[in-house]
Amino acid sequence: MSESEAAFIPGLELSRRFFAEAVTPLLERNFPRVRCSAALLGAGSEVLGYDTPRSRDHDWGPRLQLFLDEQDQRNLKEALYEMLREQLPKQFLGYSTHFGPPDEEGTRLMAEPGELVDHRVQIWTVPQFFEDYMAYDPRQKPSVLEWLTWPQQHLLGVTAGAVFRDDLGDLNTIRKVLDYYPHDVWLYLLAAQWARIGQEEHFVGRTGEVGDEIGSALLAARLVQDIMQLCFLMERRYFPYPKWFGTAFAHLDCADTLSPLLQQVLTAQNWHDREGYLSQAYETVAQRHNSLGITEQLDPQVRYFHDRPFLVIDAGRYVDAIRDQISDPQIAAIKTNIGSIDQFSHSTDLRSYPKLHKSLQSLYK
Repeated sequence: MSESEAAFIPGLELSRRFFAEAVTPLLERNFPRVRCSAALLGAGSEVLGYDTPRSRDHDWGPRLQLFLDEQDQRNLKEALYEMLREQLPKQFLGYSTHFGPPDEEGTRLMAEPGELVDHRVQIWTVPQFFEDYMAYDPRQKPSVLEWLTWPQQHLLGVTAGAVFRDDLGDLNTIRKVLDYYPHDVWLYLLAAQWARIGQEEHFVGRTGEVGDEIGSALLAARLVQDIMQLCFLMERRYFPYPKWFGTAFAHLDCADTLSPLLQQVLTAQNWHDREGYLSQAYETVAQRHNSLGITEQLDPQVRYFHDRPFLVIDAGRYVDAIRDQISDPQIAAIKTNIGSIDQFSHSTDLRSYPKLHKSLQSLYK
Protein backbone atom coordinates (compact mmCIF):
# COMPACT_ATOMS: atom_id res chain seq x y z
CA MET A 1 0.00 0.00 0.00
CA SER A 2 1.39 3.41 -0.98
CA GLU A 3 1.30 6.46 1.26
CA SER A 4 -1.39 8.00 -0.97
CA GLU A 5 -3.61 4.99 -0.23
CA ALA A 6 -2.97 4.89 3.51
CA ALA A 7 -5.63 6.35 5.80
CA PHE A 8 -4.68 9.89 6.73
CA ILE A 9 -3.59 10.32 10.33
CA PRO A 10 -2.73 13.80 11.61
CA GLY A 11 1.05 13.94 11.69
CA LEU A 12 1.25 14.73 15.39
CA GLU A 13 -0.76 11.63 16.25
CA LEU A 14 1.26 9.57 13.76
CA SER A 15 4.48 10.65 15.45
CA ARG A 16 3.06 10.04 18.91
CA ARG A 17 2.13 6.49 18.00
CA PHE A 18 5.40 5.97 16.13
CA PHE A 19 7.32 6.82 19.28
CA ALA A 20 5.11 4.73 21.57
CA GLU A 21 4.69 1.66 19.36
CA ALA A 22 7.86 1.50 17.26
CA VAL A 23 10.67 3.51 18.84
CA THR A 24 10.04 2.94 22.57
CA PRO A 25 10.14 -0.88 22.42
CA LEU A 26 13.47 -0.74 20.59
CA LEU A 27 14.92 1.68 23.15
CA GLU A 28 13.78 -0.51 26.02
CA ARG A 29 15.27 -3.60 24.43
CA ASN A 30 18.58 -2.17 23.25
CA PHE A 31 19.26 0.81 25.57
CA PRO A 32 17.22 0.07 28.70
CA ARG A 33 19.24 2.39 30.98
CA VAL A 34 19.24 5.45 28.73
CA ARG A 35 17.10 8.34 29.92
CA CYS A 36 15.58 10.35 27.11
CA SER A 37 12.91 12.83 26.18
CA ALA A 38 10.95 12.76 22.95
CA ALA A 39 8.79 15.28 21.11
CA LEU A 40 7.66 16.65 17.79
CA LEU A 41 8.51 20.35 17.80
CA GLY A 42 9.73 22.99 15.37
CA ALA A 43 8.88 23.21 11.69
CA GLY A 44 5.99 21.47 9.98
CA SER A 45 2.26 21.99 9.53
CA GLU A 46 1.61 18.90 11.64
CA VAL A 47 3.35 20.53 14.62
CA LEU A 48 0.64 23.20 14.53
CA GLY A 49 -2.12 20.68 13.90
CA TYR A 50 -2.91 22.12 10.45
CA ASP A 51 -1.73 19.27 8.23
CA THR A 52 -4.03 17.61 5.70
CA PRO A 53 -3.53 14.76 3.22
CA ARG A 54 -1.84 17.34 0.96
CA SER A 55 0.91 17.75 3.57
CA ARG A 56 2.15 14.22 2.95
CA ASP A 57 4.03 15.31 -0.18
CA HIS A 58 6.93 16.91 1.71
CA ASP A 59 8.72 16.67 5.06
CA TRP A 60 5.88 14.66 6.58
CA GLY A 61 5.71 11.14 7.96
CA PRO A 62 6.70 9.09 11.00
CA ARG A 63 9.28 11.39 12.59
CA LEU A 64 10.25 12.93 15.92
CA GLN A 65 13.07 14.38 17.99
CA LEU A 66 14.79 12.21 20.59
CA PHE A 67 16.72 14.06 23.30
CA LEU A 68 19.63 12.66 25.33
CA ASP A 69 21.78 14.25 28.00
CA GLU A 70 25.13 15.53 26.83
CA GLN A 71 27.14 12.48 27.86
CA ASP A 72 24.77 9.96 26.26
CA GLN A 73 24.42 12.06 23.14
CA ARG A 74 28.19 12.19 22.80
CA ASN A 75 28.75 8.48 23.53
CA LEU A 76 25.63 6.77 22.20
CA LYS A 77 24.14 8.90 19.42
CA GLU A 78 25.77 6.97 16.57
CA ALA A 79 24.99 3.55 18.02
CA LEU A 80 21.41 4.50 18.77
CA TYR A 81 20.91 5.96 15.31
CA GLU A 82 22.28 2.82 13.65
CA MET A 83 20.16 0.56 15.84
CA LEU A 84 17.05 2.35 14.63
CA ARG A 85 18.25 2.11 11.01
CA GLU A 86 18.54 -1.64 11.39
CA GLN A 87 15.53 -2.44 13.55
CA LEU A 88 12.74 0.04 12.84
CA PRO A 89 9.84 -1.39 10.85
CA LYS A 90 10.00 -0.30 7.25
CA GLN A 91 6.41 0.85 7.39
CA PHE A 92 4.30 2.18 10.21
CA LEU A 93 0.51 2.47 9.90
CA GLY A 94 0.90 2.34 6.13
CA TYR A 95 3.61 4.99 5.92
CA SER A 96 7.24 4.42 5.06
CA THR A 97 9.71 5.10 7.87
CA HIS A 98 12.44 5.57 5.25
CA PHE A 99 13.12 9.02 3.83
CA GLY A 100 15.00 9.83 0.67
CA PRO A 101 17.96 12.25 0.56
CA PRO A 102 17.20 15.97 0.86
CA ASP A 103 16.56 17.87 -2.34
CA GLU A 104 18.07 21.27 -3.19
CA GLU A 105 15.79 22.95 -0.64
CA GLY A 106 16.50 20.36 2.05
CA THR A 107 13.09 18.69 1.68
CA ARG A 108 12.91 14.96 2.35
CA LEU A 109 10.13 12.66 1.20
CA MET A 110 9.04 9.24 2.35
CA ALA A 111 10.50 6.63 0.00
CA GLU A 112 10.75 2.90 -0.56
CA PRO A 113 13.21 1.53 2.00
CA GLY A 114 16.24 -0.54 1.16
CA GLU A 115 17.94 -2.93 3.55
CA LEU A 116 18.33 -0.16 6.13
CA VAL A 117 15.90 2.60 7.08
CA ASP A 118 17.07 6.19 6.71
CA HIS A 119 14.69 7.37 9.41
CA ARG A 120 13.86 10.78 10.76
CA VAL A 121 14.37 10.19 14.44
CA GLN A 122 16.63 13.16 15.06
CA ILE A 123 18.89 12.76 18.09
CA TRP A 124 19.77 15.95 19.97
CA THR A 125 20.56 17.37 23.31
CA VAL A 126 17.92 19.88 24.34
CA PRO A 127 20.33 22.85 24.06
CA GLN A 128 21.43 21.71 20.58
CA PHE A 129 17.86 21.65 19.32
CA PHE A 130 16.98 25.11 20.61
CA GLU A 131 20.25 26.59 19.36
CA ASP A 132 19.61 25.14 15.90
CA TYR A 133 15.93 26.05 15.69
CA MET A 134 15.93 29.52 17.22
CA ALA A 135 19.51 30.44 18.21
CA TYR A 136 18.61 30.19 21.88
CA ASP A 137 20.48 28.68 24.81
CA PRO A 138 17.63 27.36 26.98
CA ARG A 139 19.93 27.23 30.01
CA GLN A 140 19.66 31.04 30.13
CA LYS A 141 16.66 33.27 30.79
CA PRO A 142 15.55 34.87 27.50
CA SER A 143 16.64 38.48 27.16
CA VAL A 144 14.33 41.30 26.09
CA LEU A 145 16.20 41.54 22.79
CA GLU A 146 15.79 37.84 22.14
CA TRP A 147 12.03 38.10 22.70
CA LEU A 148 11.86 40.97 20.20
CA THR A 149 13.87 39.23 17.48
CA TRP A 150 12.35 35.74 17.66
CA PRO A 151 9.68 35.25 14.99
CA GLN A 152 6.38 34.17 16.45
CA GLN A 153 6.40 31.15 14.13
CA HIS A 154 9.52 29.88 15.92
CA LEU A 155 8.01 30.50 19.34
CA LEU A 156 4.86 28.73 18.19
CA GLY A 157 6.91 25.83 16.82
CA VAL A 158 8.34 25.03 20.25
CA THR A 159 5.23 25.73 22.33
CA ALA A 160 2.84 23.88 20.01
CA GLY A 161 3.54 20.30 18.93
CA ALA A 162 3.78 17.75 21.70
CA VAL A 163 6.20 16.27 24.18
CA PHE A 164 5.77 12.52 24.27
CA ARG A 165 8.19 11.87 27.12
CA ASP A 166 10.25 14.18 29.31
CA ASP A 167 12.51 11.92 31.37
CA LEU A 168 15.22 14.59 31.24
CA GLY A 169 12.79 16.97 32.87
CA ASP A 170 13.58 20.15 30.93
CA LEU A 171 11.49 20.21 27.75
CA ASN A 172 8.22 21.10 29.44
CA THR A 173 10.00 23.60 31.69
CA ILE A 174 11.48 25.41 28.68
CA ARG A 175 8.18 25.38 26.84
CA LYS A 176 6.55 26.98 29.86
CA VAL A 177 9.18 29.75 29.85
CA LEU A 178 8.51 30.42 26.16
CA ASP A 179 4.74 30.02 26.43
CA TYR A 180 4.16 33.75 25.90
CA TYR A 181 5.86 37.13 26.07
CA PRO A 182 6.70 38.68 29.45
CA HIS A 183 4.17 41.35 30.41
CA ASP A 184 6.16 44.47 29.47
CA VAL A 185 7.36 42.95 26.20
CA TRP A 186 3.71 42.21 25.43
CA LEU A 187 2.73 45.79 26.21
CA TYR A 188 5.46 47.12 23.91
CA LEU A 189 4.28 44.84 21.07
CA LEU A 190 0.67 45.92 21.58
CA ALA A 191 1.74 49.56 21.37
CA ALA A 192 3.80 48.86 18.25
CA GLN A 193 0.86 47.13 16.58
CA TRP A 194 -1.44 50.07 17.26
CA ALA A 195 1.31 52.30 15.88
CA ARG A 196 1.26 50.38 12.59
CA ILE A 197 -2.47 51.03 12.31
CA GLY A 198 -2.03 54.70 13.18
CA GLN A 199 0.57 55.21 10.47
CA GLU A 200 -1.73 54.18 7.61
CA GLU A 201 -5.37 54.28 8.77
CA HIS A 202 -6.09 57.63 7.06
CA PHE A 203 -4.55 56.62 3.75
CA VAL A 204 -7.46 54.36 2.73
CA GLY A 205 -9.66 57.40 2.25
CA ARG A 206 -6.95 59.69 0.93
CA THR A 207 -5.99 57.33 -1.91
CA GLY A 208 -9.64 56.67 -2.69
CA GLU A 209 -10.37 60.38 -2.83
CA VAL A 210 -7.96 60.82 -5.73
CA GLY A 211 -9.39 57.82 -7.58
CA ASP A 212 -6.71 55.30 -6.65
CA GLU A 213 -8.95 52.39 -5.71
CA ILE A 214 -6.15 49.85 -6.15
CA GLY A 215 -3.94 51.77 -3.74
CA SER A 216 -6.85 52.13 -1.30
CA ALA A 217 -7.57 48.38 -1.48
CA LEU A 218 -3.90 47.51 -0.91
CA LEU A 219 -3.73 49.77 2.14
CA ALA A 220 -6.97 48.32 3.48
CA ALA A 221 -5.57 44.80 3.10
CA ARG A 222 -2.47 45.81 5.05
CA LEU A 223 -4.68 47.23 7.79
CA VAL A 224 -6.74 44.03 7.87
CA GLN A 225 -3.55 42.10 8.53
CA ASP A 226 -2.52 44.61 11.19
CA ILE A 227 -5.88 44.27 12.92
CA MET A 228 -5.59 40.49 12.84
CA GLN A 229 -2.08 40.61 14.31
CA LEU A 230 -3.37 42.96 17.00
CA CYS A 231 -6.06 40.41 17.86
CA PHE A 232 -3.47 37.64 18.29
CA LEU A 233 -1.61 39.92 20.70
CA MET A 234 -4.76 40.83 22.60
CA GLU A 235 -5.61 37.16 23.06
CA ARG A 236 -2.01 36.34 23.95
CA ARG A 237 -1.59 33.84 21.15
CA TYR A 238 1.39 33.46 18.83
CA PHE A 239 0.50 33.61 15.16
CA PRO A 240 1.94 31.29 12.49
CA TYR A 241 3.57 32.13 9.19
CA PRO A 242 1.33 33.35 6.33
CA LYS A 243 0.14 29.96 5.05
CA TRP A 244 -1.74 29.28 8.28
CA PHE A 245 -2.32 32.86 9.48
CA GLY A 246 -5.98 33.00 8.48
CA THR A 247 -6.61 29.46 9.68
CA ALA A 248 -5.22 30.30 13.10
CA PHE A 249 -7.15 33.58 13.24
CA ALA A 250 -10.40 31.66 12.78
CA HIS A 251 -9.75 30.00 16.17
CA LEU A 252 -9.49 33.28 18.09
CA ASP A 253 -12.36 34.36 20.33
CA CYS A 254 -12.85 37.54 18.28
CA ALA A 255 -13.05 35.77 14.92
CA ASP A 256 -16.83 35.28 14.81
CA THR A 257 -17.35 39.03 15.14
CA LEU A 258 -14.42 40.32 13.13
CA SER A 259 -14.09 37.85 10.25
CA PRO A 260 -17.26 39.02 8.42
CA LEU A 261 -16.20 42.66 8.74
CA LEU A 262 -12.67 41.98 7.52
CA GLN A 263 -14.00 39.94 4.61
CA GLN A 264 -16.20 42.89 3.63
CA VAL A 265 -13.20 45.23 3.81
CA LEU A 266 -11.31 42.98 1.41
CA THR A 267 -14.17 42.65 -1.08
CA ALA A 268 -15.43 46.27 -1.00
CA GLN A 269 -15.47 47.90 -4.42
CA ASN A 270 -15.03 51.51 -3.31
CA TRP A 271 -13.19 53.37 -0.59
CA HIS A 272 -16.31 54.59 1.19
CA ASP A 273 -17.50 51.04 1.84
CA ARG A 274 -13.96 49.97 2.69
CA GLU A 275 -13.69 52.77 5.26
CA GLY A 276 -17.08 51.92 6.74
CA TYR A 277 -16.24 48.28 7.37
CA LEU A 278 -12.79 49.18 8.68
CA SER A 279 -14.42 51.63 11.08
CA GLN A 280 -16.59 48.85 12.50
CA ALA A 281 -13.52 46.65 12.86
CA TYR A 282 -11.57 49.42 14.60
CA GLU A 283 -14.36 49.97 17.09
CA THR A 284 -14.57 46.25 17.79
CA VAL A 285 -10.86 45.95 18.63
CA ALA A 286 -10.96 49.22 20.57
CA GLN A 287 -13.68 47.77 22.78
CA ARG A 288 -11.60 44.66 23.23
CA HIS A 289 -8.66 46.81 24.24
CA ASN A 290 -10.80 48.35 26.98
CA SER A 291 -11.78 44.88 28.18
CA LEU A 292 -8.08 44.04 28.76
CA GLY A 293 -7.94 46.59 31.58
CA ILE A 294 -4.32 47.51 30.87
CA THR A 295 -4.96 51.26 30.45
CA GLU A 296 -7.62 53.73 31.36
CA GLN A 297 -10.80 53.30 29.30
CA LEU A 298 -10.42 54.97 25.89
CA ASP A 299 -13.29 56.18 23.71
CA PRO A 300 -13.76 53.34 21.19
CA GLN A 301 -15.55 55.45 18.58
CA VAL A 302 -13.98 56.38 15.25
CA ARG A 303 -13.52 60.05 14.47
CA TYR A 304 -12.34 62.24 11.59
CA PHE A 305 -8.64 62.51 10.88
CA HIS A 306 -7.95 66.07 12.02
CA ASP A 307 -9.95 68.30 9.65
CA ARG A 308 -10.00 65.76 6.83
CA PRO A 309 -13.12 63.68 6.02
CA PHE A 310 -11.53 60.28 6.68
CA LEU A 311 -12.67 58.08 9.56
CA VAL A 312 -9.96 56.66 11.82
CA ILE A 313 -9.68 55.23 15.33
CA ASP A 314 -6.78 57.60 16.08
CA ALA A 315 -4.55 54.71 17.04
CA GLY A 316 -1.85 56.93 18.50
CA ARG A 317 -4.00 57.29 21.63
CA TYR A 318 -3.58 53.58 22.28
CA VAL A 319 0.15 53.69 21.63
CA ASP A 320 0.70 56.40 24.24
CA ALA A 321 -1.64 54.88 26.83
CA ILE A 322 -0.04 51.44 26.58
CA ARG A 323 3.54 52.69 26.61
CA ASP A 324 2.76 54.64 29.79
CA GLN A 325 2.15 51.29 31.52
CA ILE A 326 5.59 49.83 30.72
CA SER A 327 7.75 49.64 33.85
CA ASP A 328 10.77 47.68 32.56
CA PRO A 329 13.42 50.41 31.98
CA GLN A 330 15.08 48.52 29.12
CA ILE A 331 11.81 48.33 27.21
CA ALA A 332 10.68 51.84 28.15
CA ALA A 333 14.01 53.14 26.76
CA ILE A 334 13.24 51.84 23.26
CA LYS A 335 12.42 55.05 21.45
CA THR A 336 10.82 53.62 18.32
CA ASN A 337 7.62 51.64 17.88
CA ILE A 338 9.06 49.19 15.38
CA GLY A 339 7.98 46.27 17.59
CA SER A 340 9.25 42.77 16.97
CA ILE A 341 10.72 41.14 13.87
CA ASP A 342 7.21 40.11 12.73
CA GLN A 343 6.03 43.71 12.88
CA PHE A 344 8.83 45.40 10.96
CA SER A 345 9.58 42.70 8.39
CA HIS A 346 7.64 40.28 6.23
CA SER A 347 10.82 38.83 4.71
CA THR A 348 10.64 35.04 4.76
CA ASP A 349 14.41 34.77 4.51
CA LEU A 350 14.98 37.11 7.44
CA ARG A 351 12.48 35.31 9.64
CA SER A 352 13.59 31.83 8.61
CA TYR A 353 17.27 31.94 9.55
CA PRO A 354 17.89 32.14 13.31
CA LYS A 355 21.52 33.21 12.93
CA LEU A 356 20.32 36.46 11.37
CA HIS A 357 18.10 37.34 14.32
CA LYS A 358 20.85 38.30 16.73
CA SER A 359 22.12 40.92 14.32
CA LEU A 360 18.73 42.64 14.58
CA GLN A 361 19.20 43.36 18.27
CA SER A 362 21.16 46.50 17.43
CA LEU A 363 17.92 48.07 16.15
CA TYR A 364 16.79 48.59 19.73
CA LYS A 365 19.95 50.25 21.06
